[in-house]
Amino acid sequence: MSGISEETATAIKQISLRRGAIREVPGYLLERNYLKPLMVADKNTYEAAGELLSDHLSQSGVQAKIKLLTPNTAGDYAADEQTIVEVLQSLEPDQTDCLIAVGSGTIHDIVRFVSHKTRIPFVSVPTAPSVDGFTSSGAPLILRGVKTTVAAVPPTAIFADLDILMNAPQPLIAAGFGDMLGKYTSLFDWKFSHLTAGEPYDEQVAAITERALKSCVDHVEQIGSRTEAGIHTLMTALIESGIAMLLFGQSHPASGAEHHLSHYWEMEYLRRGSRAHLHGAKVGVACAEISRLYHNAVDQGVYPGSEPEELKKFGAQIRKWVDDIPSESEIRQLLNTVHGPVSRVELGIDDQLLERSLNEAHKLRPRHTLLRALNEA
Repeated sequence: MSGISEETATAIKQISLRRGAIREVPGYLLERNYLKPLMVADKNTYEAAGELLSDHLSQSGVQAKIKLLTPNTAGDYAADEQTIVEVLQSLEPDQTDCLIAVGSGTIHDIVRFVSHKTRIPFVSVPTAPSVDGFTSSGAPLILRGVKTTVAAVPPTAIFADLDILMNAPQPLIAAGFGDMLGKYTSLFDWKFSHLTAGEPYDEQVAAITERALKSCVDHVEQIGSRTEAGIHTLMTALIESGIAMLLFGQSHPASGAEHHLSHYWEMEYLRRGSRAHLHGAKVGVACAEISRLYHNAVDQGVYPGSEPEELKKFGAQIRKWVDDIPSESEIRQLLNTVHGPVSRVELGIDDQLLERSLNEAHKLRPRHTLLRALNEA
């Protein structure tokens, strides 16, 4: 892969993004004498890649124990306390020497947390280009019903097989694009927090994320059409976005007010006991809502209360940055091109929930976003 910083070599030993990459997993494990891995998957991801990987491992003399996660009462797989304990109970004390995450976001979050706590290394086998967290060192978990990001570890290797990724359901591909599209507002909020509150910022890391975002937008038609080039571009961008967070040590490069809205909505789904929507689907729609709010705030002088002090002091620079964020309609058109949800109505977000989330979501993370500034004005 191109564009990946050499600095990541100390954490991630190998990244393979190509057709047939799954066949490289047995050799990687054997080189490190990992002979008793625990493969974590769900029913769908096992069918997509787990069964094939299990066959390859068995033929190489590696006998993997398989843990299929149990869905919750809503039929979803959640990175919560119950599922984490379920995986911990599947470990063989003093025998399990490696974890293999076969899936996308939720499965990776569970496995990376277990890996961190047990000090058992894990290998990533993505089944869909749906999130940018494959290389993350943080795990967003649901703890007592609240979305909380906790310390974890990145994988030691990623084997992203294009043959598998290209066959992922279209909603998962659209979700990956939506997660990348959210970088428009997260990158703005990162610069805003640095300018107005002195939060740490790294121009080189920001440039990695910006390039990844631009590559996705430039190839939106190919991504929507699920071509090999399009899926390769999307997965490369997702990995690079994750590496940007890994290099910076925090999620600032890829998570701003749009992610806070998404987390707020997810917690509401859990409270209601209803099925959750894909993370990237929520992020893409939330990006459109935040774009609308931010453009209105700086272009038309529309504020929830009085004008924030930040806009009075740094107004010219902030307005310039907001101009770089595509409009609400442009973001929705991009989401439509990849055949993903384009409006909150499609996600079951009614007027009351939207209003509450715009007023309260900033409290979920200690970040000085423009959303926080507008609410605290």
